[in-house]
Amino acid sequence: MGRIVTVGSINADYLYLVPHLPGPGETLASTGMRRSLGGKGANQSIAAARSGAEVAHVGCIGPGDDWLTDTMAAAGVDVAPVAVADVPTGHAIIAVDPAGENSIILASSANLALDPARIAAVLEGYGPGDICLLQNEINATAEAAALARARGMTVIYSAAPFDTAAVEAVLPHADLLVMNAVEAAQLGRPPAALGVDVLVTKGAEGATYHGDEVTECPAFAVTPVDTTGAGDCYIGSFAAKRALGADVAQAMRWAAAASAIQVTRIGTADAMPTADEIAAFLAERG
Repeated sequence: MGRIVTVGSINADYLYLVPHLPGPGETLASTGMRRSLGGKGANQSIAAARSGAEVAHVGCIGPGDDWLTDTMAAAGVDVAPVAVADVPTGHAIIAVDPAGENSIILASSANLALDPARIAAVLEGYGPGDICLLQNEINATAEAAALARARGMTVIYSAAPFDTAAVEAVLPHADLLVMNAVEAAQLGRPPAALGVDVLVTKGAEGATYHGDEVTECPAFAVTPVDTTGAGDCYIGSFAAKRALGADVAQAMRWAAAASAIQVTRIGTADAMPTADEIAAFLAERG
């Protein structure tokens, strides 16, 4: 069984339920608010751990926010590699409307304080058969990708928040590039021209994997209440099944079920389903 190490962000999410997403100059009263763990890296780590994979997380938080790493550890993530920097923890302000759509403002802060030397030291314990999960919310994504590839790990890179320059820097070291349909259109090059496998998630329209062959997987029909973190849930769950030996089609179906469950709940990391919940959902759906 392969292991997963996520090199990625850890955020404190401040989520506000609003009657509609605010327009320019508009002030809205929220109908509910909650603080919880988030960040693309942490979300993916928890999704992978809850799907049954062995997961460690390399990241950075600010002083006094041990509740974040405590939450990750309770979900089964090894947080020993998480550092504490002398800057505030990153955070996100998230507005969610009644249809589950969201708008997000990020403050990166400690997520931009990762030390590449620390990443290298952690990755020394990994090698072929293991997976490195990466995103664009930290300062050392390309460096981490190069270090992981040099150790023979499989590098899965989510190109979000999307930045073309970041994609070009990571691509030479990646095995799988993950984008949503909007990001894929922004990149402006077909998957076959990128030199890596490409997984494009398309929300309610499912997902397409471009590898040696093209694999399509439909989404499960559900009524969403909050789509925040759905992509992170998908790729974390997908990576977990791949680490556990599933083929691409099996991993995509598992990930589709996981994200279908996740969007029916409010929140991000704390909304990630367990392996038992995903298995029960798939058994019910047939």
